[in-house]
Amino acid sequence: MKMKTALTIAGSDCSGGAGIQADLKTMTMNGVFAMSAITALTAQNTTGVRAIQESTPDFLSEQLDAVFKDIYPDAVKIGMVASSELICVIADRLSYHKAKNVVVDPVMVATSGSSLMKTDAVQTLVEKLLPIATLVTPNIPEAQVLSGKAIENKEDMLSAAKSIGDMYGCAVLLKGGHNINDANDLLYANGEMIWFEGKRINNPNTHGTGCTLSSAIASNLAKGFDLAMSVKRAKDYISDALSAQLDLGQGSGPMMHNFDLQGKYAKEAE
Repeated sequence: MKMKTALTIAGSDCSGGAGIQADLKTMTMNGVFAMSAITALTAQNTTGVRAIQESTPDFLSEQLDAVFKDIYPDAVKIGMVASSELICVIADRLSYHKAKNVVVDPVMVATSGSSLMKTDAVQTLVEKLLPIATLVTPNIPEAQVLSGKAIENKEDMLSAAKSIGDMYGCAVLLKGGHNINDANDLLYANGEMIWFEGKRINNPNTHGTGCTLSSAIASNLAKGFDLAMSVKRAKDYISDALSAQLDLGQGSGPMMHNFDLQGKYAKEAE
């Protein structure tokens, strides 16, 4: 049986809890062959980002072409992309290679609060990447930027998700939390709203949760699950990971991605 494949396009996190490292771990634990194209090196840990060194546009382009011309990905996850130039390269190469199942996690600010995207890059992201995305996965602050609307309750979430989806022609998974609800996420796709209820888990080790969720969704899309089921399975995966309460004992700690060593999520497709 041919193994399904997924590509992550994102920044490296030297502490291993977020970014490329989190994506590769998550994709592997979800049963797909994981590949990467690195947009930037970062010196960071769970408490903050110390420095960012971007890839050049030409080198990022070479990475993407190298992957697509050899092991074509069944899904693509896009995470941290700091500059307009790199976003344009990604959009160009994904369009050229007719990439499928593209999940965009619009990483603007790290969990620690550090900025990860230049101001002008936000506009380029909405103009170049969202129109070719299958799904975009903003949190509340990111959705406020993308929609231009304040979000203070569930009704605001419904309005913002519809606005983003209709404006850019992609499905939207608007992640809850941020004092709006108890970790309930909203999927807007094909004119339909679906709530995914979640239970807030008291675990301080949340570094990399956004990366993990989007990578798990991409993995399930790669395996052939539809969008709603891919979201459900990804939420179950991240909830189980947080519930495991594994801790490395420093800082706020990264979420542990390889908690399930028996391969609960790697079996299938079902």
